[in-house]
Amino acid sequence: MPLFVFLGKRLLVMIPTFFGITLISFFVMHLAPGEPMAVQADFNPKMTPEMRERLRAQYGLDRPLPIQYVHWLKGLLTLDLGTSFSADRRPVWDKIRERLPVTLLVNCLSIALILVVSIPLGVASAVRAGGIFDRFSTVLVFVFYAAPAFWVALLLMLLFGVHLGLLPISGLHSIMGYDRMTTLEKVLDWGRHLILPVLVSALGGLAGLSRYMRSSMLEVLRQDFITTARAKGLPERVVVYRHALRNALLPLITILGLSLPGLIGGSVIFESLFAIPGIGQLMWTSVMARDYPVLMGNLVIVAVLTLLGNLLADVGYALADPRIRTGGGR
Repeated sequence: MPLFVFLGKRLLVMIPTFFGITLISFFVMHLAPGEPMAVQADFNPKMTPEMRERLRAQYGLDRPLPIQYVHWLKGLLTLDLGTSFSADRRPVWDKIRERLPVTLLVNCLSIALILVVSIPLGVASAVRAGGIFDRFSTVLVFVFYAAPAFWVALLLMLLFGVHLGLLPISGLHSIMGYDRMTTLEKVLDWGRHLILPVLVSALGGLAGLSRYMRSSMLEVLRQDFITTARAKGLPERVVVYRHALRNALLPLITILGLSLPGLIGGSVIFESLFAIPGIGQLMWTSVMARDYPVLMGNLVIVAVLTLLGNLLADVGYALADPRIRTGGGR
């Protein structure tokens, strides 16, 4: 099967999947307890039932849910994500567009850190399977994997920010004197502010990917062609890094593709803790304010990234193993 036919089929499957995600998310969100006007009305003694109904009509919440969804969907098809329910009444896309680059920057740095650390760590553990290094790295990785991200973040903030005073614990850059900094000083200032958020964001993925890498590498090292390569007298370094590593990377393509939406979802935790003005912080404030249009806009971004991650994983797999395209691999 040609690659473009394979891609076309995958894209066709993505369309109903995307609309299914938006449909379920929309209904679940609107059926949850609470309404946007509760923030304004519950603690206002002057709020009458008539005023409350006028607010519901203003937000369009007095109409049946299917009609509300169709109205939202019409806006989405014209690339209009609606208007925020918050006091500023700004377009949802403007809010997301302001914050998306920050979240993408942090997550790109996290993915780079995950790849740089997890692949060598997984290979080293597999080559030394059963040894002291393998056992130590296994324990360390499982500790990081099991520890809640917010708890690790608080520990790091206390250690490096409060006790040692080495790193800032909030924001993207310094408040005092930032405008007078040179370009290099601004880059370094951003780097210092992003060290802890990137580290917290990468810990879970680093632990998981290094374990996948270790198990994949162990499986490849047991294959006959590795035994043959060693029997030919090839140096162990060539056997491991040229023959085994290339084949062991294949299963990681899927994991990497699926890790992107997970990182975006995890942004809610570290962006809220470190006061980073990204998509995650916007989602958190939108949930607390029950700002449905902004929440749906964020969910659209996450759904698109999820589907793109799946598509990239499928394409990478198809390029690496042509049997996938012909249906022989699945």
